[in-house]
Amino acid sequence: MFFYGPKNILITMRKPEKIEVVKDVTEQLKNAAAAILVDYTGTSVKMQQELKNRLREAGAEMTVVKNTLLKRAGKEAKLPEDALTDTVLSGQTALIISKEEPIAPLQVLAKFAKEFEVPQLKVGLVEGVFQNKETLTKLSTLPSKEVLYAQVVGAIAAPMYGIVSTLQGNLQKLIYILDTKVKSES
Repeated sequence: MFFYGPKNILITMRKPEKIEVVKDVTEQLKNAAAAILVDYTGTSVKMQQELKNRLREAGAEMTVVKNTLLKRAGKEAKLPEDALTDTVLSGQTALIISKEEPIAPLQVLAKFAKEFEVPQLKVGLVEGVFQNKETLTKLSTLPSKEVLYAQVVGAIAAPMYGIVSTLQGNLQKLIYILDTKVKSES
């Protein structure tokens, strides 16, 4: 196997190195909250670096792995067959792994793709569930978990605030009536 290293020097990869890459990728896939495959065709080196930096800030890493090695690692990690088809694993494929937050890297990818029109989403696994391109696109528009939690808490708390306001209003009316009664008797 050949790949280009720093300064575009052609490097050959021996079998022990391939085995090590497959082991590393398998371990990353097993521990991932999200694993997203993208087609990064047309992405310049400068753009790749920018994308990697943005993903790192979101708690994710982007790795370029040869499709055949990615397929082996996926099989060892017991990924769904839909994610390992020859159609998906063709062309220039990058793997984006997030260990904690599954939606944040999707949001970064969507924003980056909107700015530069690359990379293109292929498929992914979000919290162990296979997602196709359309679903990944929909998920990328969701707010973060923290925002969703806040919205749920707000929706639960809103009726309680209404009840408290109603009760306070009735108490204020009672106090006003009693105060008026006391003033009229004096």
